[in-house]
Amino acid sequence: MTDQLITADLVDLDLPSTSRQAAVTALAERLAKAGRVTDLAQFLADIEAREQQMATGLEGGIGIPHCRSAAVTVPSLAFGRSATGVDFGAEDGPATLVFMIAAPEGGNTDHMTVLAALARRLVRKAFKQELHDATDAAAVADYIQKEVGA
Repeated sequence: MTDQLITADLVDLDLPSTSRQAAVTALAERLAKAGRVTDLAQFLADIEAREQQMATGLEGGIGIPHCRSAAVTVPSLAFGRSATGVDFGAEDGPATLVFMIAAPEGGNTDHMTVLAALARRLVRKAFKQELHDATDAAAVADYIQKEVGA
């Protein structure tokens, strides 16, 4: 396994935006393909259960679906960008930048550290602009890892 929180294969610069479920599934499938999620159905159920507790959309076009799950092997972050936006329940409308945080169940508070680091970056216009303008998945992964990763 890798100690990288995010890698190029976990970046989707053309995220499906037909529904929240389609976007979440697309990112979760990337995590599963990378060996970071062992049971896709379980992970999706855990993400959905978390989403039902409280919407994960933030102002400014941001979605942060996240959960702890027994199906997660290593703390991970998947990123997707949607041209038209995905509804994550934010009051100001759909999310164009989606960050999926996957944490192992019973793990420590790694995902909260990632969430906090991400939240601090998301108030910076330059951080969001860089992600909106990016054309290369590897560059996006490197940028997010540098900004948010441990």
